[in-house]
Amino acid sequence: MPSYDSTLKRYEAAGQGHLLQFWPKLSESERASLLAQLDALDIDRVNRIYTRAVSSEKDKAENAGKDAIEPLPEDAADSVIGDPAKEKEWRSIGLKAIAHGQVGVLLMAGGQGTRLGSSAPKGCYDIGLPSHKSLFQYQAERIARLQTVAAQENGKASGSVVIPWYVMTSGPTRRETESFFKKHDYFGLSPKNVVFFEQGTLPCLTTEGKVILEDPSKIAVAPDGNGGLYAALRKPLSPSDSRTVLSDLGARKVQYIHSYCVDNCLVKVADPVFLGYCIQKQADCAAKVVPKAYPTESVGVVARQGDRYSVIEYSEISKEQAERRDPKTGELAFRAANIVNHFYTTAFLHSTESIEEELAHHIARKKIPYVDEQGQTVKPTKPNGMKLEMFVFDVFPFTKHFAVLEVARNEEFSPLKNAPGTGSDDPETSRRDLISQHKRFLERVSATVAEGVEIEISPLVSYAGEGLETVKGKKFTRSGLVEAVEELDALV
Repeated sequence: MPSYDSTLKRYEAAGQGHLLQFWPKLSESERASLLAQLDALDIDRVNRIYTRAVSSEKDKAENAGKDAIEPLPEDAADSVIGDPAKEKEWRSIGLKAIAHGQVGVLLMAGGQGTRLGSSAPKGCYDIGLPSHKSLFQYQAERIARLQTVAAQENGKASGSVVIPWYVMTSGPTRRETESFFKKHDYFGLSPKNVVFFEQGTLPCLTTEGKVILEDPSKIAVAPDGNGGLYAALRKPLSPSDSRTVLSDLGARKVQYIHSYCVDNCLVKVADPVFLGYCIQKQADCAAKVVPKAYPTESVGVVARQGDRYSVIEYSEISKEQAERRDPKTGELAFRAANIVNHFYTTAFLHSTESIEEELAHHIARKKIPYVDEQGQTVKPTKPNGMKLEMFVFDVFPFTKHFAVLEVARNEEFSPLKNAPGTGSDDPETSRRDLISQHKRFLERVSATVAEGVEIEISPLVSYAGEGLETVKGKKFTRSGLVEAVEELDALV
């Protein structure tokens, strides 16, 4: 542990000496805690981030509208909607990569279910399915099923195919997330193939760039945004484990990564179609998108800004642009809705360290509790400071080989954002969309489902509708949960 004198000297040189102003009043344990925080913090980096963020915000305001926003060019995007031949080809390529151990999965799961009325990690949430499986369990079982399918279709021995799963938590959720996985025996996956790591934080700052003290011996911090994913990949997995996600990927010889957010109950984890498409396109980085539901839908879209790919927020698109139509197809020109579902090569993830030096964090002005000069906590009634965050799509403009794949919304995107009973993006809509998908799985093999009947098909039975041929032409008249193929007949 560095001394008080050396720490004070370093922080005064950085213009942040006020962080030690209460030192004479602190107990020995409080002093040790504060020194540990200050030692772990790269204060010069914080100052650089602040300066770059403020400068970028100013430049963006001054240059608003100068870089024309244009729809995606035809050669940059493809769609699986209505093209089963392409989908089959890409699926085969993706399954082969999975079978050869070239694919890993990055899950962004640092959030809590606060808006859902839960303080638990969001992935622990039960959307009300007959099985009462959590989001984490559904995704784990999709990985398990996909490992089996990839092995079967590529002549590999049963149990030989592994898709490592890297779960990004946050400070408030890491312990509970790990405990949840252990309690449920990792949902059937091998613990050695589920790797937990932690999203970073940044200090909260005043508008002048001074680090805020939450109390006399504690710095106020906030998560650094989902774009903190990239820096988190380079940090030790824990104080007792010097490995990083990147070093683990290298040791496993993983070449391709699928990354997504935990709150989408329809997500196709390690989607072989998306993987195959990206591999065939030789993309470094790619985004999966869904068509906008209507012109004014409040979603960001993937588009071109100047000569680069970017996610353009809905607030940055004019009404005229939002309603613009493609003259060839009649579809919305700006329709590629961003769903935070991405592909990377591991080589690209390594390159993000240099890219981050060119990126500016976004400023969110917030009401941040602080201590006054007497050491008393003050809760402001209006924004008094800033939290700095990076978005996961901020790297898109720096990608040399970028690609976009459009998929059907009802098959792949049903986010869980709002409290029960909201009527939109809530547990009830998530449940409805998943049960509706399972009905379509059965209908695709010419089975029928009676009116009012609800059938939940375990991901261990079918990843994307495959493996259900034994019920071809049958009619389902009873609701129920299907955990094995042979249980389907009981519902006929």
